[in-house]
Amino acid sequence: MAHVGTGAAAEEEDCFEDAYDRLPAACQMDLQTAIQETQCALNLVLNDKFSEALDLLKPWWKLSIYHALGYSSILVMQATMTFEHRDIQAAMTTIKEALQTCQRFRKKNSVIGSLTSLISKQSKLQEEEMHAEICYAECLLQKAMLTFVQDENMISFIKGGIKMQTSYQIYKDCQNGINTSQDLAGQSDLFQQFDGGVKLGVGSFNLLLSLLPHRILRLLEFIGFSGNRRFGLSQLKEGASSHSLRSIFCALTLLFYNTYVSLILGTGEGNLAEAEALLEPYQQKYPKGSIILFYSARISTLRGNFEKARAEYEECIGSQQEWKQIHHLCYWELMWSHSYQQQWQQAYQYADLLCRESRWSKAIYMYQKAAILTMMSEEEVQRTGEDVVELFKSVEGLKQRLAGKSIPTEKFAVRKSRRYKAARPVLLVVPALEMMYVWNGFTIVGKRADSTEAQLVTIEAAEEQLRNDPSPSEFHPDDSCLVQMLKGLCLKHLGRLLQAELCFTQVLSSESRIKYDHYLIPFTLYELGLLYKQQGDFTKATAYIENAKTNYKDYSMESRLHLRMHAALNSLKESPAGTP
Repeated sequence: MAHVGTGAAAEEEDCFEDAYDRLPAACQMDLQTAIQETQCALNLVLNDKFSEALDLLKPWWKLSIYHALGYSSILVMQATMTFEHRDIQAAMTTIKEALQTCQRFRKKNSVIGSLTSLISKQSKLQEEEMHAEICYAECLLQKAMLTFVQDENMISFIKGGIKMQTSYQIYKDCQNGINTSQDLAGQSDLFQQFDGGVKLGVGSFNLLLSLLPHRILRLLEFIGFSGNRRFGLSQLKEGASSHSLRSIFCALTLLFYNTYVSLILGTGEGNLAEAEALLEPYQQKYPKGSIILFYSARISTLRGNFEKARAEYEECIGSQQEWKQIHHLCYWELMWSHSYQQQWQQAYQYADLLCRESRWSKAIYMYQKAAILTMMSEEEVQRTGEDVVELFKSVEGLKQRLAGKSIPTEKFAVRKSRRYKAARPVLLVVPALEMMYVWNGFTIVGKRADSTEAQLVTIEAAEEQLRNDPSPSEFHPDDSCLVQMLKGLCLKHLGRLLQAELCFTQVLSSESRIKYDHYLIPFTLYELGLLYKQQGDFTKATAYIENAKTNYKDYSMESRLHLRMHAALNSLKESPAGTP
């Protein structure tokens, strides 16, 4: 990442050492110096010197727009990495302060209407006003990111969308202003910095909005929003390759999209080659930085190289001790990495660490730990000293609310764990594999034939057990359908497509017998749609996914499936007909 400002390239290497010496003694901060200082703070963050970065920005964060933006950005980055309510609240409070700082530098009269002329007739004063606009819009965008992180509920998207209208309009007007400036290459460094900010905002907005299902987007279009995924990605790519302060944020946004969003809220088709190319220059510059190590490990996981991923997560944990919550992210990933290979004892150790140390979602961690223990032998469970039934019973009492809403995955875990509260508990069937599916983990396991085969053996053993059950419970049809759906997923990833189709259709034919797990039918319709897409039958694929989208509601994790269906239908429209 190139430095900004006069002579900054020469100072790049020793920027960390002299960061404190460069704090200005004057009572005013000029724009160029502010950008340089903020760049230095970002370098400190990427070298795991988080407190030093905040200390560098703190003296000026209520007086300078870039110090304000940098300070809030670090806290937002921490909140999005940790998912902890306390961090989200701290970041929200800081953003509000940063918005007030930016507001003082903004053009006072009819800002939005005059932005184009402001950009085309730059002067020293107008440059500061331009940057105040983009920093103000960026702080509002950060508020949107936090809304996205803390709540999957569609209502929060709508509320957040209405609040974000100002930010979106500023970015659109800034972009229009840039489009009227003919010679971007010949513009000043400050203008190039401004352009980097516009690309980050316009790109992020378009990408975020493109993820939303049409029923939500239709409401947002009414108030002026629209999202174009390709345009959003292209803006972020241009921003990531620029030599601006925002290039790292463009790169991190793309990395988060390709390694998390596209998997959990999409069809699992993240661009890993692009993610590796984005990460490579930062790996060269910050080889021991925890954020860089974390994404490197995540890419290894998504490629199915679980052994390499685990070594990288361990290195990430050892790289810094200040942001312990990054350790928790690594524990979560290590838990899943071991689960993918059914190394349940190791997976349990990380689930237990999360239960004890992380405050993100005690209910999910407890359910996950209990679910993993059910996959282990009685002897192995005894060695842990855990009581599985009591763990499941405790899940409901741990449920929390974020922004007034329950976390959908928590609600799912609570509902499933209630089976253990009965006088005679009815054990869950392969609950760890069911949760793996909830987080779209079968897409990752599917990269490894050996792991997929091993999962299939476990699922077929559960199928046999259900078939031979002498006194089936009221949950028996639901459990049988769950096992068939998961079996179908394994068969699909092993290329046994006809057998996979038979498993999925068996679930659908049992719809009337399902009593509790109503989510299984729409999710199976979606999976069958993806199977037909893989075979090149786009008409059938679209019909099955549209059926799930139109004819089913009020089931577990409905919002998550609607996001996935939206991504799948978009990819069907974009693919040439008849091409799998």
